[in-house]
Amino acid sequence: MNTDEEGAAPTLPSSQTPQTGKARLALHGGDPVRRTPWPTYDKGAVFVHPEDEEAALRAIRSHLYFRYDYRAQHDTECGRFEEDLCRYLGSRHALAVSSGTTAIALAIMAAGIPPGSLIACPGFTFVATPSAIVLAGCTPLLVEVDENLQMDLDDLRRRWTPGIKGILVVHMRGFAADVEALTRFAAEMGVPLFEDAVPAFGAELRGRKLGTFGLAGAFSTQSDKSLNCGEGGFLATDDSVLFARAVVLSGAYEGRFRRHFPDGDPPIATDLDLPLLSFRMDEIRAALLRAEMKRLPLRLERFRTNYAYVAQALADLPQIAIRRPVAPGAYLGEAFIFRVPGADAGWFARALCCEGVDARNLGSDKDTNVRVFWNWRFLFGDQDVEEIKALLPATTRHLREAVDVPLSSSLSTEDCDHLIRAVRKVAGALGTNRHAPDPVRPDPVGPDPVRSGPVGTAPAGQ
Repeated sequence: MNTDEEGAAPTLPSSQTPQTGKARLALHGGDPVRRTPWPTYDKGAVFVHPEDEEAALRAIRSHLYFRYDYRAQHDTECGRFEEDLCRYLGSRHALAVSSGTTAIALAIMAAGIPPGSLIACPGFTFVATPSAIVLAGCTPLLVEVDENLQMDLDDLRRRWTPGIKGILVVHMRGFAADVEALTRFAAEMGVPLFEDAVPAFGAELRGRKLGTFGLAGAFSTQSDKSLNCGEGGFLATDDSVLFARAVVLSGAYEGRFRRHFPDGDPPIATDLDLPLLSFRMDEIRAALLRAEMKRLPLRLERFRTNYAYVAQALADLPQIAIRRPVAPGAYLGEAFIFRVPGADAGWFARALCCEGVDARNLGSDKDTNVRVFWNWRFLFGDQDVEEIKALLPATTRHLREAVDVPLSSSLSTEDCDHLIRAVRKVAGALGTNRHAPDPVRPDPVGPDPVRSGPVGTAPAGQ
């Protein structure tokens, strides 16, 4: 503290609060922890290297963009990518398609689930999950999630009806669901289990890749996923009949599905009894993804290392409850989610944003976040929002308490330290200056954070 003259009252630095001496929140006019934008995929913070760019350029220069041209399956970029996926996942079949959403829908349709059937899915997932069920001609049956935001098996048992013909489990935000228990329950009920592993490619549960536990697993290659080509996805399965049907549905017409079975006759006789939905992947995206596969282990390690570093550094904070995995290491690490029990998680998320860290309160009433079920209005028509929330009261409560921070694989150690400092700073202000007026957040200034590469390496793309 300083004094202006002898006998004058001491003055505090502008960055401290007069009540506690702690750093004043940026939300209340203090200095933010960081002034550079938080690295995320939509700001260009993606894990793409020059070799990946060159692979895509080679595909462009070939002028062969359609996977079903004159070449054999193993000579196409899509075919080779699918072979790489089978080896990596240990699956018999893989099919590259236009999105993770279409991969989910294809799995349901190709499994022969009757139109109009109920498919159980969690109330916390991206809107693509129920949308894929609708795309497949079925109806989502929403199930509660627990405090760790995983599908609640006990609630699924309570809601079970004979009309449920499949279970769609979601490894949401890269955290493994309790897919082992859900697989056993699906077998008990005599229905297939499908895995929405869209946000979790490369993550494992007890040494087994997510997306390989159920009848089929669906993955995405959209911009913030483990493999990134802007849009795209793929399906993995050991069921040859489901695979053959999915190939036809995805857009292999006039016998082209036979190319996927070069070593013998396909398990279906014709492609004429299924519609053609044109969900194919193109050769340019497949070429980019094949190149990225070479550095997938490195990217996965960055995800896990950064997440473990942040989670360990904040594990002692009593004000927050960090999301727990179902088994040690059973997560990707692409997002840091914690609950703020007994406090305003919306305020906490706003305060983090003002400190320079992107964060959102998942259950905020001020956010049209499509990861929460009450914003899936296409399922509920004109029903009142509060009535919709009451359908899954536990899920509503957990999401209202939850704060989500994206963790790009391009985060540096300094970025992680900024996150740790920001969370500690905001948590330390709970109950002190949290109710002060919220000024306009200052614009961040400084260098482009995209230039900061993965931990311990040169910037991505250099």
